[in-house]
Amino acid sequence: MKEFDLIKRLKATLPTHNSVVAGAGDDCAVLDLGLPHHLVLFKTDAVVEGVHFTTDAAPEKVGHKALARCLSDIAAMAGTPTHAVVTLALPDKFDPARIEAIYAGMNALARKHGVAIVGGETTTNPERLLLSIALLGTVPRSRQVLRSGAKAGDAIFVTGALGGSLSGRHLDFEPRLAEARWLAERFTVHAMIDLSDGLAGDLRHILEASGVGAELLASAIPISRAAKLQSRAESSAKPPLLAALTDGEDFELLFTVASRAAVPLLDAWQAQFPDVKLSCVGKITSQPGLRLSDARGLRDLNLSGYEHFAS
Repeated sequence: MKEFDLIKRLKATLPTHNSVVAGAGDDCAVLDLGLPHHLVLFKTDAVVEGVHFTTDAAPEKVGHKALARCLSDIAAMAGTPTHAVVTLALPDKFDPARIEAIYAGMNALARKHGVAIVGGETTTNPERLLLSIALLGTVPRSRQVLRSGAKAGDAIFVTGALGGSLSGRHLDFEPRLAEARWLAERFTVHAMIDLSDGLAGDLRHILEASGVGAELLASAIPISRAAKLQSRAESSAKPPLLAALTDGEDFELLFTVASRAAVPLLDAWQAQFPDVKLSCVGKITSQPGLRLSDARGLRDLNLSGYEHFAS
C-alpha cells in the first residue's frame, strides 16, 4: 500500500470536534481555540536517518532540516510559527556531541524565526536516529490558505527553482515564511502547498482538494542548476524537466491566484523579493486531471511525486 492510500484509510476513522477548522489532509491542522484575532496551526513532521539524510550528513544541517520541514508547512498556510516540541529517538550507541550539534542547527533556525522549543521526549530506536518535531503557529483569522480553494482559470505559481535537491539543498533550504505572509497580506491566494514531494505530486493534492484540473507549461517550469548538472554528469540521472516535476524536497511554495492578479503579483514580487524567483507555470482548469503542454502538444501527465512505501 502506498503512503497516500494509507493516509486516506486512516483519515476516515479520525475523531474530530467543532474546534477543528481544517484537520488531516492539509499542510497543517487549523484550530479555533478561541483566540480573538488568530487561528492556531498545528503540525508534526519527522526526519529519519537513511531516508531524509545520510549518516555522514553534517549534524547541524540535520537539525536545520528537521525544523525547517515543519516551518515550510506553516509557510504554506501563510502562518507564523511560535512553539515546538521535539521527539528524539536514538540508537543504543550514539555520539552525544553529534546530538548536540543537531540541536545547534535546529536552535539556530528556531531563533531566526522566533520559535521557542519548549520540551519533547527522548527514547531509543534500534539502528537509526529519528527526529520528530511538533510545531504550533498562528494565522490571522480569515487569512489562512488551504489546499482546497483553487478555481478554474487561476494562474499557478511556484517560487524558486525545482529538482536536484539531493545535491545538498534539501539539508539547508530556507522556508518561505516571509514570502507566504506577504502574499496573503496583499493578494487573495486561493490555494497553497509547499513542495515536499515534487511539483507533479503536490499539485495533484491541490487539484484533488479543490475538485479541479490543471495544465502546466513545460517551458515555464523553473529547473534548478543542480538538476541540469546532474543530468549532464550522470547517464542514469533524470532529465532536468522530469527532475523538476518529480524530485522531492524542494520546499518551495506552489500556489494559485486569479488570472487577473498574475501580472500585478509578478511586478510586486520582483520589487519585494528580487533574489527569489517567481514563475507562472500553468493554469487551473475545470476539466479534471493534470496535463502538460510542450513542443509535442498538450497531453496527460501521469507522473507523481515521491511517496513513502511506493515500490
